[in-house]
Amino acid sequence: MNALVLFSALRNPLFARLYTAQTVSQIGDALTWVGLALLAAQLAGPQQAPAVLAIALTLRVSAFVLLSPLAGVLADRVNRRTVLVACHFGRLLVMLGMFLVTQVWQIYVLMFLLNALTAFFTPTNQATVPLVVGRDDARPAFALSSATTEVLGIVGPGLAGVLAAVLGTRALFLVDAASFLLAGLLMLTLPALRASDQPVDRSTLADVKDGTARLWRDPPIRFALLMELVAAVTGALILTVTVSRVQGGLNLGEAQYGWVMAAFGLGAALASLAVGAAGKRVPLTRFIALGAVVTSLAIVPGDLLPLGGLMVFWLLAGVGQNWVNLPTETLLAERTEEAAQGRVYGAHFAWSHLWWAFAYPVAGFLGTQLPGQAFLVGGGLALVLLASIWWTHRGAVAQRAS
Repeated sequence: MNALVLFSALRNPLFARLYTAQTVSQIGDALTWVGLALLAAQLAGPQQAPAVLAIALTLRVSAFVLLSPLAGVLADRVNRRTVLVACHFGRLLVMLGMFLVTQVWQIYVLMFLLNALTAFFTPTNQATVPLVVGRDDARPAFALSSATTEVLGIVGPGLAGVLAAVLGTRALFLVDAASFLLAGLLMLTLPALRASDQPVDRSTLADVKDGTARLWRDPPIRFALLMELVAAVTGALILTVTVSRVQGGLNLGEAQYGWVMAAFGLGAALASLAVGAAGKRVPLTRFIALGAVVTSLAIVPGDLLPLGGLMVFWLLAGVGQNWVNLPTETLLAERTEEAAQGRVYGAHFAWSHLWWAFAYPVAGFLGTQLPGQAFLVGGGLALVLLASIWWTHRGAVAQRAS
């Protein structure tokens, strides 16, 4: 099957608008984090900027873990278009606030608000994809969205750097605000998007518990969720330790670091195309298992590789990361009835980010305490986790969940 099958999802006019709005807002997101780093350096100074960014990232994960299960329940109960539009316009206001920031504490407040809105937006948007295209056509739709996200992750920071040089740092937040405005207006053109018109007689807490219970009681989904822990360990090492390896271990500069991370993003983008092109010929759990193996093995020699080798292995690591995360999103759609997808995606968003909350400190410890062996030890830890999960969930893969 040709990789162009991904674009078949765009024949659905509702998904085309949903996808366009998501893409526009993601361009703005790419600008936000570059602008945040530059603004932190302006307000706190270059030496304190990493601490400001670390706190902002902690607030990001905290908002996701705390609020996304509630967001998923909301997505099952109300018009999802209303939630999506409100999140876009809410983030527009936050970006206008970032343009006016004068103190570091204001950054923290606005970053928590921004990510609280993202915690409501992302699970709702994920649950809306199968609602719009149907569960049987969710694979190419999710694959196209994932590939676009990865490509924007590669080109976005470069675009942000150019705009910052031409327009100034704070102007990035105005461009971001404009992207959220446009995305919100596009969302307003969609019809009402409800998972069910049946009255709800359950409590919010019961639905939150149900979302998590559905993740853990379904063997293929539980297998996928645990494999995301493996991907979080390897991904956290890549995001936190690569800069030390390139600049400290190889004595290279920022440009070379950018090349390595671009290779990582390129691998993820290519992997999205492969998932979409495979259709239903390859069971999703097989993709997930293979992805966990590839990303874990790819980082093991990272402490010894020269620049060229690091780029090749990081490209493979990006492939593996995507083959864990993207099929999991589709698996949730295919194994969950429509009326419950919101709370399941919300619970999944919380749990998957909880893995990263665990993985970041582990990566930080290895990077500082074992700088010459961080990837070897971290990759070994990932492989041990992988083997344990595989051994206890062999039946989930054997069932050919698809």
